[in-house]
Amino acid sequence: MSELKMDGVELEILWSNLIGVVTERAKALQRIAFSPIVREAGDLACALFDLRGRMVAQANTGTPGHINSLAFAGAHLVREFEGRCAPGDVLITNDPWLSAGHFFDITILTPIFNGERLIAYIGSTIHHTDIGGYGIGAGARDVHEEGLWIPPLKLYEKGQPVEVLHTMIRRNVRTPDAVFGDLSAQVSSGQAAAEHLIALCERAGLEDIEQLSDEIIQRSEDATRNAIRKLKPGTYHGESQFDVPGGEIITLKTAVTVDADTGTITVDFTGSSPQTATGINVVLNYTHAYSTFAIRSCLNPDLPNNTGSLAPIVIQAPEGSIINCAYPAPVNARHVVGMYVPMPILKALHQVMPERVLAEGSGAVWTIQIQGRQADGRPFTSSMFNYSGGMGARAEKHGPSATCYPTGVAAVPIEILEAAMPIVFDRKELRRGSGGAGRTRGGDGQSIQFHMRTDYPWLLNAVPSRLENGPDGIAGGAPGAAGRFLVNGKPVSEAKKLTMQAGDVVVLDTPGGGGFGTAA
Repeated sequence: MSELKMDGVELEILWSNLIGVVTERAKALQRIAFSPIVREAGDLACALFDLRGRMVAQANTGTPGHINSLAFAGAHLVREFEGRCAPGDVLITNDPWLSAGHFFDITILTPIFNGERLIAYIGSTIHHTDIGGYGIGAGARDVHEEGLWIPPLKLYEKGQPVEVLHTMIRRNVRTPDAVFGDLSAQVSSGQAAAEHLIALCERAGLEDIEQLSDEIIQRSEDATRNAIRKLKPGTYHGESQFDVPGGEIITLKTAVTVDADTGTITVDFTGSSPQTATGINVVLNYTHAYSTFAIRSCLNPDLPNNTGSLAPIVIQAPEGSIINCAYPAPVNARHVVGMYVPMPILKALHQVMPERVLAEGSGAVWTIQIQGRQADGRPFTSSMFNYSGGMGARAEKHGPSATCYPTGVAAVPIEILEAAMPIVFDRKELRRGSGGAGRTRGGDGQSIQFHMRTDYPWLLNAVPSRLENGPDGIAGGAPGAAGRFLVNGKPVSEAKKLTMQAGDVVVLDTPGGGGFGTAA
C-alpha cells in the first residue's frame, strides 16, 4: 500500500475538478455527436487515465458496458504506444477483445501534453452508426463477417490525419459522413478536455496527475475492500436461463466467493454455456464490465468507479464459454447475453445482502437496426434503437417499467427516428400487467408497432430475447411475462437479418420484470 500524502480537503477539491473535466467532455461529445444513439440515448463512456494506463475518473454519464470496458481499452493503448506518442497524436481501436466487445464500439484515446511533457490520457468509447459488414444482428458466422476491424493505430499523428486509415474507414462503411462526424466529435471533445486538465494542473502546481492518481486509486481500493470485509464470507451460487434469437437456451452460472480476509470478491462463471455459432458471444472485458457493475451497485454505489475500486473484484470464466469467447467467434450482438450477466450474480448476492438486490429484469435491450433506401433511392442505415422491458422488483419498491437495466441507455425518441428515416410508429405504450406479481411487482414491458414508408424492400436486424419464458421472480415473487416479436401478426425468432417488404408491420412486446417476495 502506498503512503497517502494529500489531506482530505485538498483531495476533494482536485477530485471534483477531475470529475468536472471528464464529465464536461462527455456532455460535449453527446451534444455534438452525429449518431442519435449517442446524442439521444447516451450510449457512450468517457474516462481519464494516468501515465500508467490506470482509469482515474469517469464521467457521471455513460453505460457500464462501455465505461468498465474502456478501463481495459485505455490501459492497452497506453501500453501499446508507450514512448511513441507526440503532441497532436490520437489513438484508436475497435478490437473486440481489447475494448468493448464488438466493432461498433470505437475507442479513441488522446495523449495530453503540456508543452512536450505527457501528463495524462483522456479516452472515450461510443457506439457508431455503421462499421460495414453484417450490422448489429447475430447472423454473421465469424467475426470477420461483422465489419471493419481497427487494430490499435494512430488516427492522427502530430495533429495530422493518417490518410491511409481515414481512407480505409471511409470506404468500408455505408454512412461515412455519420461515422466521421462521430469520430470528429470524439477527437474534438478530447482536445477540449486536455486544455482544461492542463489548466487544472497549472493551478494546482502539478507536473502531471500521477500523485493525485495514486491517492484516488489507493483510497478507492481501500474503501472497496473494507466494504467487502463487512459481508459474510463464503461461496454463493446463482443461475439464469433465457432464450435468444433462434430459440437457443443460454445458461449463465456463477459462484460468487466473498473473502473477508483479503477484501476480495471472485465471480466464477464455470458451468455456463459454451460459445455459439451466432453473434451473441461475449468477450471477457464486457463480462467483467457488467459483473463489476452488479457487485458495486449492491456493495457501495457511492464509491468512485476507477481502477482502484475495480481491483478487488476478480472475474473468471472458461475460455471458449459464451461469456469469454475465443477468436474468431462472432460478437456483434454481444449485448444480448452480456446484459444478462448481472442476473445470476444478483441471485447469488441475495443470499448475502437480500435487501440490496433486485429480481430478474428483461435483461438485454431489444436492439433494432434497419437498412434500406429513401424514396429518392438514397441508402440509409438507422442508428440502433433500444427498447427495454421491465426491471425486476426491489425489496421495498416496485420495479420501474420500460427501463434499460443494466445498460442505462435511453431509447431514441420516436420523433428523432421518424425524422431521420422513413419509419412510422403506429403505437408505443406500456404492456400493463406484464410485470411479475409479488410483495413488490416487477416493472411492465412495452409494446411498439411500426412500419416503413418506402416502396423498396428493406432489411431488419432485430435481436429480441426472452420470447419463451419471462424473467424469474425472487424470494417467492412471480415471473414477468415473456416477450413477443411479430411480423405481420406472426411470431418470429430468427438470429439472421430479415428481408422485409413495403407494408410489413413489426410488433415488439418486451418482457416484464420479475416480482420480489410473496404477494400478501
